[in-house]
Amino acid sequence: MRSIEPLQINGSRVAPGTQAYIDIPVTQLYTHAPVTIPVHVIHSRHPGPRLFLSGAVHGDEINGVEIIRRTLKLPIIKRLRGTLIAVPIVNVHGFINHSRYLPDRRDLNRSFPGSETGSLTARVANIFLHEIVHKCTHGIDLHSAAIHRDNLAQVRGNLDNPEIARMAHAFGAPVIINGALVDGSLRKLASEAGVHTLLYEAGEALRFNEDGIRRGVRGVVAVMRELRMLPRPEPAKRPRSLLVRSSSWIRAPQSGILRARASLGTQVRQGDCLGVVADPFGEREVEVLAPSAGIVIGCTNIPLVHEGGALFHIARFAQGDADAEQFQVEDLNAMDALGDRF
Repeated sequence: MRSIEPLQINGSRVAPGTQAYIDIPVTQLYTHAPVTIPVHVIHSRHPGPRLFLSGAVHGDEINGVEIIRRTLKLPIIKRLRGTLIAVPIVNVHGFINHSRYLPDRRDLNRSFPGSETGSLTARVANIFLHEIVHKCTHGIDLHSAAIHRDNLAQVRGNLDNPEIARMAHAFGAPVIINGALVDGSLRKLASEAGVHTLLYEAGEALRFNEDGIRRGVRGVVAVMRELRMLPRPEPAKRPRSLLVRSSSWIRAPQSGILRARASLGTQVRQGDCLGVVADPFGEREVEVLAPSAGIVIGCTNIPLVHEGGALFHIARFAQGDADAEQFQVEDLNAMDALGDRF
């Protein structure tokens, strides 16, 4: 068996067969208190992929933090092959301040590759890219919806890449979206570096979503099994996923108060009424209609809307696609009845 080299992160040396907690310095607060990115590294003595797990790239998206915590506590992680680099809180400033952004109001997930001498956000992006992403072969970036929105559990990736497609199908989220690579995103820069990266979305900002967290832990473990980083159990039926190639937001036709009729996971046909927007007196009511058949994968979670505001995110499928139209989001409780295979 070939020898495994020690792993170097921020000058710290992690020997094969060991694990380490590493704090990567980012900057200081104006109080002089240091700010560091916490990293947990498990470096097996057995060869295998190097996988990073990242949470809170947007500081108010906290489900990923809990997914990583639960994953690291699983007994099966002791049987790891390869290397797991877990970064539960990438955007530490945003996490402390309950904010999507860093103090300079920039979006970290639109700031890669960053630079050593740019804005604070650019510097964090540069550090994370070079100290974590470039040292891996695969990655899973964990997100939630933006504030005042909610997301159905879903994965996004460049499905034209066979390795990412394999990860996406293994993850087993209810919906798989062939997502375009967005300029400045972690996923795009990781892809350009040859690091196969999947994005998982579930729940809302600043709230734990138990369904999304449990699906996330299952998905991460399933991907690690698929990559042979963890032992594979006896063949079992995978959760069914709906593969979609496009999605779009349906926006408010007027300002007012939304009475939603559709919710996350609702399947709709073209022309179905998703909700009604009315003024406070009910004198003018406008229906919000589905422009195509699909499934609701995201929605606003406050009823007070402005004209043009995003209301429902619809993953589209073609009319007459019987497989898609009969799709149902699998019940986690029913899955639990079959027993966890951790």
